[in-house]
Amino acid sequence: MNLHEVNTPELAKEFLQLPVRLYRNEPHWIRPLDKDVENVFDKSINKTFQHGECTRWVLQENGKTIGRVAAFINNKTTHKGNEQPTGGMGFFECTNNQQAANLLFDACKNWLAERGMEAMDGPINFGNRDRWWGLLVEGFDKEPNYQCNYNFAYYKNLFEAYGFQVYFYQLTFGRPVQGPLDPRLLEKAERVFDDMDYTFGYPKKLEEQKLAAEIRHVYNRAWAKRGEIPELTEGQALAMVKQMKPVLDRRLIWFGYYRNEPVAFFISLPELNQIFKYLNGKFNLPAKLKFLWHQKTGTNKKAFGILFGIVPEHQGKGVDGAIIESFRRMAHSKSFPYEQYEMNWIGDFNPKMIRVAEQVTPNVVKRHATYRKLFDERKPFKRFPIIN
Repeated sequence: MNLHEVNTPELAKEFLQLPVRLYRNEPHWIRPLDKDVENVFDKSINKTFQHGECTRWVLQENGKTIGRVAAFINNKTTHKGNEQPTGGMGFFECTNNQQAANLLFDACKNWLAERGMEAMDGPINFGNRDRWWGLLVEGFDKEPNYQCNYNFAYYKNLFEAYGFQVYFYQLTFGRPVQGPLDPRLLEKAERVFDDMDYTFGYPKKLEEQKLAAEIRHVYNRAWAKRGEIPELTEGQALAMVKQMKPVLDRRLIWFGYYRNEPVAFFISLPELNQIFKYLNGKFNLPAKLKFLWHQKTGTNKKAFGILFGIVPEHQGKGVDGAIIESFRRMAHSKSFPYEQYEMNWIGDFNPKMIRVAEQVTPNVVKRHATYRKLFDERKPFKRFPIIN
């Protein structure tokens, strides 16, 4: 077996083509867009390169590619919430061969150790947590959502045999759009609706700067400074809105305000993989025309929740129930096109959010695992701390 660092167009192509060959008989796998994968490794596009570094490899045997992997360091998170400097690995694909997998894992470990890391998390993304994060361990009968990992069931054995341990589980809750909510949510919602200082709604028109500012305002107060989650910068928030803009449905963007200040958001998107699965990984002109056709004809019947957050001062007051019930009332109109809804993953370290999700639906339709490998196995392993 020969390991090759990806440094030529030919090897970059092999990096993209390996999963196409591996999953050709898997009915639930959806091929990611080639450009989405390549953008992760493009220094001119992925801003994480401004404070980190990354490399990737393909593994070949007798001239045939049998594995791939990437390793990376994000200097904003190497020490944040960690007892040891921790890097990452991801984009792992491999045949069912422990020796091959170990060669790929060793490449990541050695590269990271040379740069002062003492542990690695994986499979994770060189960038935001809402993409390419975690190993699928339950839910193989469900199609992956956009930029979410789908993998073979045997990957779990490959990771754990190498010494990876579960750092945290990621739960994806899902349900039909139609149907009632848990009475507890409705009770909380009615209590908040009686307070005239609170208002809820979706944007009547799309204003990029305003939307980005409100997302950043809530996100940084609700999520950042917790464990390893970095703050969202003004530029990142605006870039996120610009990226979402071509597919945004304003009816899926909900905010809660207290005296006109944003204090909560519930942000969803049309689930893009329900269209991208027809494009075979391409987004050239013919693919874009095909995408527009599916978009206009209403092929997609699934929405995907990407962000939910409430600033600390308004948590525990029923704002979660109010914003969800406000959305539900609108979603039950005859003109609402979506029939299925899945939420972005919630870490098992966040019991408060899990309780909210369980009141929307008790159904966990997918479970991913974020693993951690300590390079010095004599050190005690600790899971991600519970958020109280």
